[in-house]
Amino acid sequence: MSFSKTLEETAADVARLLPPLQAIFGERAVTSAAVRAHHSHGEGLPDPGQPDLVLYPLSTEEVAAAMKLCHAAEVPVIAFGTGTSMEGHVAAIHGGVCIDLSRMDRILEVSPEALDCRVQAGVTREQLNAQLRSSGLFFAVDPGANASLGGMAATRASGTAAVRYGTMREAVMGLTVVTPDGRIIRTGTRARKSSSGFDLTRLYVGSEGLLGIICEVQLRLFGLPEHVVAAVCQFDSLRAAVDTVIAALQLAVPVARIELLDDAQMEACIRYSRLDEFEARPTLFIEFHGSEAAVAEQVATLEALSADQGGSGFRYADKPEDRTRLWKARHSCYHANLAMHPGWSSMGTDACVPISALVECIVETQADIAASGLYAPIVGHVGDGNFHLGIIYDDADPAARAAAEALAERVALRAIRLGGTCTGEHGVGLHRMGQIEIEHGEAIEVMREIKRALDPKGILNPGKMLRMEPAAASASDVPRGG
Repeated sequence: MSFSKTLEETAADVARLLPPLQAIFGERAVTSAAVRAHHSHGEGLPDPGQPDLVLYPLSTEEVAAAMKLCHAAEVPVIAFGTGTSMEGHVAAIHGGVCIDLSRMDRILEVSPEALDCRVQAGVTREQLNAQLRSSGLFFAVDPGANASLGGMAATRASGTAAVRYGTMREAVMGLTVVTPDGRIIRTGTRARKSSSGFDLTRLYVGSEGLLGIICEVQLRLFGLPEHVVAAVCQFDSLRAAVDTVIAALQLAVPVARIELLDDAQMEACIRYSRLDEFEARPTLFIEFHGSEAAVAEQVATLEALSADQGGSGFRYADKPEDRTRLWKARHSCYHANLAMHPGWSSMGTDACVPISALVECIVETQADIAASGLYAPIVGHVGDGNFHLGIIYDDADPAARAAAEALAERVALRAIRLGGTCTGEHGVGLHRMGQIEIEHGEAIEVMREIKRALDPKGILNPGKMLRMEPAAASASDVPRGG
């Protein structure tokens, strides 16, 4: 079922719930306009949806208590982490109660011997790695933003290091989840494999708050590498840079990160992050992890491969402060692009294709951008076939927004046609619902059946990911590649 109450009906229901919720949360139940506005949107498109109430739980039990009350009253519930999601996941488009998990920020257990840890959902990636450093371990999934680990699990996030260490799908070993009716369940174990029962952990990872609220996460960790070197190489064409990446992957060079920035993205980063030593040309940012000898071998191989494609000589950064400067510039791409057109908005794309289709997809997309006349730099984690456009447009101009949306949809459909996906790591949220129907076909109805079975009242993050009333597909005949 789709959620059908009006905003006014929901607001009245929340008003009736306020006294029992205040009895549990006290001053951590907040109705102020400023707090509600802050929780009305994430990053990405500026389309807000204000909740009627924001709760700040400190424990899984408090989340469960709130969930039981909301379930009985059929009030929408939206989980909120740090607000860095890109696809409208946290907008309360039906009003209701926002559960902000940021104060559930305790690292519950770290086991250096087992290479794992358990954290509350509000712990952030940087917070965890700061505490792990003294134990010689680190958490490898790096989406760029200092996101909460619960939010990263809910959106199945990945990022710059996925080519070597995997995504949240691989990093999450188990979860503590509050169900729509307020039950607390634990999924998974600390064992590295299991054949026991349905894999509920994988069901909840990437479910975007539609099936339950993730309150604790069991995570796989890695040992800090003995030696780390970052390098930058520039090329005369985007194709040459992508061909270098593909050659490296075919030779199984174990790079830790390999990021592509096109000439427009490099120009923005040079201006914003003052990378004056570089030119506005297609560029690879690469990082190598391992022993000193292994890293030297990896570097030599990549240098030879890039030279075959006309790449400039590598510029190295082996000091921590130099590496940090480079990767901070890479992670600042979103803000660098916005700075090129102050006051405008950003619409991101998130195509991911098989490595065999990467050159075709990026070259076609580059031509599409040129034909559209839009400013849309390309940046991507090309080591696993994932790339993004940052389409910068004037949101006050309906024609500009329509053109940006049309370009974003063409990129998504192109990825699907080439055997890929419309979202490699950002998730679906509000903005990709039509595209995943094309991508998944009949399987989308199985997803709806799971949603109906686990959340029959439709109160968890309603209006996101799945259109619960099937709509006529606008492009369901898009052929799939292989």
